[in-house]
Amino acid sequence: MEHTKKDMAEHIKSDMRLLGLLAQSFPNVEAACTEIINLEAILNLPKGTEHFMADIHGEHEAFEHILRNASGNIKRKVKEIYAEELSAQEIRELCTLIYYPEEKLELIEAQEDGVSDTFYSETLVRLIRVCQNICSKYTRSKVRKALPQQFAYIIEELLHERAEDNNKQAYFQCIIDSIIQTRQASNFITAICKVIQHLAIDQMHILGDVWDRGPGAHIIMDALMKYHNFDFTWGNHDALWMGAAAGNDCCICTVLRFCLRFGNMDTLEDGYGINLLPLATLALEAYKDDPCTIFLPSNRYGKLSERQRELIGKMHKAITIIQFKVEQQMINAHPEWVISREGTLEHVNPERGTFSVGGKEYPMRDTLFPTVDWNDPYKLTPEEQDMLAKLNHSFRVSDKLQKHVKCILSHGGMYNICNGNLLFHASIPLNEDGTLKEVELMGKKSSGRELMDRIGMVVRTAFNRDTPQKEKAAARDYLMYLWCGPESPLFDKKRMITFERYFTSDKALIHEEKGAYFRLRNDAKVCDYILDSFGVKGEHRHIINGHVPVHVAEGESPIKAEGRLMVIDGGFSQHYHSTTGIAGYTLVYHSRGFELIQHEPFTSKKDAIQNGSDTRSSIQLVEMTGHRLRVRDTDLGGKLQTQIADLRNLVYAFKHGYLKERK
Repeated sequence: MEHTKKDMAEHIKSDMRLLGLLAQSFPNVEAACTEIINLEAILNLPKGTEHFMADIHGEHEAFEHILRNASGNIKRKVKEIYAEELSAQEIRELCTLIYYPEEKLELIEAQEDGVSDTFYSETLVRLIRVCQNICSKYTRSKVRKALPQQFAYIIEELLHERAEDNNKQAYFQCIIDSIIQTRQASNFITAICKVIQHLAIDQMHILGDVWDRGPGAHIIMDALMKYHNFDFTWGNHDALWMGAAAGNDCCICTVLRFCLRFGNMDTLEDGYGINLLPLATLALEAYKDDPCTIFLPSNRYGKLSERQRELIGKMHKAITIIQFKVEQQMINAHPEWVISREGTLEHVNPERGTFSVGGKEYPMRDTLFPTVDWNDPYKLTPEEQDMLAKLNHSFRVSDKLQKHVKCILSHGGMYNICNGNLLFHASIPLNEDGTLKEVELMGKKSSGRELMDRIGMVVRTAFNRDTPQKEKAAARDYLMYLWCGPESPLFDKKRMITFERYFTSDKALIHEEKGAYFRLRNDAKVCDYILDSFGVKGEHRHIINGHVPVHVAEGESPIKAEGRLMVIDGGFSQHYHSTTGIAGYTLVYHSRGFELIQHEPFTSKKDAIQNGSDTRSSIQLVEMTGHRLRVRDTDLGGKLQTQIADLRNLVYAFKHGYLKERK
């Protein structure tokens, strides 16, 4: 026993600095013990619900709807509570109100007959019951923090009373009646609905690719910046936009090309205030006699007139040619990248109207290149140089874009490890035998976790103001490599075939050879090896990816490697719906296990509000645990147990005179 006390005393002495800091928050034995009791209680609450989403690609309405309905989790809760009391139509109406409270109430209150007090009373009681159910896995303190400040006290009273409790029935009903009489019913309904949305998901994981294709990436980022708890794993399209924000001309050209290709002007002009007039002016002058047929944009959202499509087609071609030029200039400046550009401008035979790949000639779909000097095909014209400088400035001074990039830098990285799950967007570079591949980065080779950590530091270097200019420029250049480099974990393909996609109809050329990871990731042993190399522990551990759409229509499964790996890119983007056969996946990890939610196409926000339409979803039970997971079983639980141990040491220090108690 004496030996134990001696060891404890030595341990306390070695931790005096930490304990002194802890004593500032817990100045006496009673305060420390109270916190120990609180933390021990939290450890035994059910695990919070985690929500995983990937490859949203600007589909803001679908994203916001899934965020509001928590991948159908709220509807499931409402059905469990009211299955015997409400009709299917009433449940649908209640759910729509929870998802879109302001808009739905506006429709209801605009009805000719008005809204009765009975409606408000019944709705408030029903919402309180749903909210009580959602709140049941959280401490009162956490719930309190989620409440709107102006109504916090009253909502808290309602949440912790029961309408059916005979002793408090009159008290409960009096609160409801007073809310209605003071004409605050709509405000209270809205507030409670937002609390339900807030607490239905404890933590959101975004696995990359918010930008490109769809029209509302800026709206998605605005929503994330207001979200209570999320982390972000960078994708290749996010790296592209980070590069554009940092002033990388190659990334700027590619960002513009994507937006123009998909007719997505909203994100550029309305979202980020990018001035496209210089590009439009150059395009109209250089390509005035060119129909730019193969560059006409998609009109999937039906917003573009034929005249707009013609202009965008010319702008699309102009920026594409400029992209080929500036990319090759950067590739030439970085021979260490070893990027193959076999099918590019220098391989065009303008007299024959062909280009060559692998020693074979292919006819070109477009042979008009008025801005290319075939003696020096990668040289920009003075007009192109001037226009690109103006675009570069426009991206760098876009306040909203810089804020959004700062957000994903502060909340994100190349990978994340959370509760036994390894999250990364695309791949981990592997050798053909499944071992980690060494990749050179800034003159040093590394692999696996070390490589991902080093990439994360390089990316941040491009935005750190105190970084020497030479290092900052190299980091800014590297953002292009992240987008299209053969050994980039965000690309991991032999080469980018942008040129071939535009200029040939030969499908044999339109194939990107993927790296070893994509061929080996269905092997459970390979996945276990990767998980071990990242130090991921636990009986139920997984790799979770996005990046490559799962072709459900062709029978492909998102669950791979005997359940070790889950690919949750189901094609949120409308561009992929016909390919994948669905409209995206979301993954939910709650206290009883994993559920993969497969979504059908979302019609529109307007339809959801007016007609109560919801995303039709089906659930695949990926893995259910034999017991209900508690906070104790999570990463947070490990941190709380460490805090409890420190607090116990603090109590010992107080009781044995190592520290003096304060009131």
